[in-house]
Amino acid sequence: MVTARRKKSKTTQKARTQSKSAASSRFPNETPVYRRARERLLTAEIGLRKQVETVAALRRKLSVGGVVPQDYVFEGLDTLTGMRSVRLSELFAPDKDTLVLYSFMYGPAMAHACPSCTSIIDSLDGATTHVNQRVNLAVVAKSPLPRILSFARERGWRHVQLLSSAGNSYNRDYHAEDEAGKQWPILNVFVKRNGNIRHFWASELLFTKAEKGQNQRHVDMIWPLWNLFDVTPEGRGKDWYPKLAYPSQLG
Repeated sequence: MVTARRKKSKTTQKARTQSKSAASSRFPNETPVYRRARERLLTAEIGLRKQVETVAALRRKLSVGGVVPQDYVFEGLDTLTGMRSVRLSELFAPDKDTLVLYSFMYGPAMAHACPSCTSIIDSLDGATTHVNQRVNLAVVAKSPLPRILSFARERGWRHVQLLSSAGNSYNRDYHAEDEAGKQWPILNVFVKRNGNIRHFWASELLFTKAEKGQNQRHVDMIWPLWNLFDVTPEGRGKDWYPKLAYPSQLG
């Protein structure tokens, strides 16, 4: 009984501390009207935080999918020997059993790389050294490797591992390419289990019906750009999308 009371007391004290902290979050010259509206929004933000974790927990509990049909051979870059063949199995570091592969829309028939994919990789390149502390990460595109590397140099990408799937069926098998050869920006996660490489998860939200006023937002969790816009009065806007270059860069 005493233990239960102590636990209840600690829970109550923690709630009061959090409430006090929230109540003291005031900014210069804000009005009571603003604060009431902000508190309503804060309640919604707390609900969103819980929902995000609920979905993440469901994702973590997902049972593994099918065994990959082959040990795909990609073209990659070795800093010492130059271009070399890289098998899917070789993308797993000895101490890491998870591989995240982002499919970059840059097929051989495309005149230019996808600006949105480029924006994502701009961010991933900077995060790679952090990501690789826990999981394996690579970016795959269908163009020949020299073309991919040439574009990477233009963007200043230095960290993320870039691969060409020009010589295999990875894109088609894992929904980064349709029957007509159109490229799709899907995110796939693979895991090693009992000596086999198995598919774990993909951003299938990409292929669901779009809701009015929204794009599919299937890779929002790895794309800081839109999340940053979401905290501004302008929001994401209705017709703005990333570009490969902007007027200030072209002058």
